[in-house]
Amino acid sequence: MLSMTGYGRGGYSAGGLELTVEIKTVNNRYLDVAIKSPRIFAAHEEAIRGVVREKLTRGHADIFITFSDKRESCRELCLDEGAARAYVNAAAKVAELFPEITNDVTVTSVLRYPEVLKADDPAEADGQLIAAMTAALESALEKLNTMRQNEGEKLKNDMLSRMQTIERLVNEIRERAPLVAEGYRVKLGAKIKKILEGVEVDEARILTEAAIFADKSNIDEELTRLGSHIAQFRQICGDEIVGRKLDFLVQEFNRETNTICSKSNDLEITRLGLALKNEIEKVREQVQNVE
Repeated sequence: MLSMTGYGRGGYSAGGLELTVEIKTVNNRYLDVAIKSPRIFAAHEEAIRGVVREKLTRGHADIFITFSDKRESCRELCLDEGAARAYVNAAAKVAELFPEITNDVTVTSVLRYPEVLKADDPAEADGQLIAAMTAALESALEKLNTMRQNEGEKLKNDMLSRMQTIERLVNEIRERAPLVAEGYRVKLGAKIKKILEGVEVDEARILTEAAIFADKSNIDEELTRLGSHIAQFRQICGDEIVGRKLDFLVQEFNRETNTICSKSNDLEITRLGLALKNEIEKVREQVQNVE
């Protein structure tokens, strides 16, 4: 079982390249990948998402890429002729306004002025840089999944512990259910005898009413399905990607419990049903964190 929440960091440092990839994941119904990286990696974002999809199936993932390229390379310098001309013309104008000041503008000084020379940065990452980024990304994903697996194990233990409580409550309801119809028959008989004091009571009629009540309030099917759901829940927890299955199963838990509460017509069963709903809700909250 894997949690959808985690963090991983991978790095690469060799041959003048220093690159870091960080991944942070949180809950999300579907897989959503957001990449924040230098423009040089823009053309490779879909390939990055492809690597992530091999490791993640659900959740929102934020990926941060930073790098420093200190490799020796032949870089061309681009001259901004307009900026250079503007500086020279401005110097000539100042010299014209103030003839007593020496115009010491030289070619070397112009080249030092801001924006006159610009390094021609590559528009796209080369093969070595892509290989470094991929290695750092895979390392980050591996560490992320290690953390998600550890968190998933904690979630599984918590949910299985709550499943024991759910099973205990279901068994208590199962023990209580047969007493409901008999209790109703006794109360109905006492009530009729009190109202019709001195008149002979038709026991067959009372038994018929009790049988009708027992049929309407019968929750054997719901209890059987809950028992089956508990077994399925425990079995599914042994798999790795279980979030959607458990989410559907928890909905079924709620549906059966709501039916029990509406049909029971018994204070004790209603109390147990509400306690059951409370535990199911706690399990549902944990399921939202599972991939």
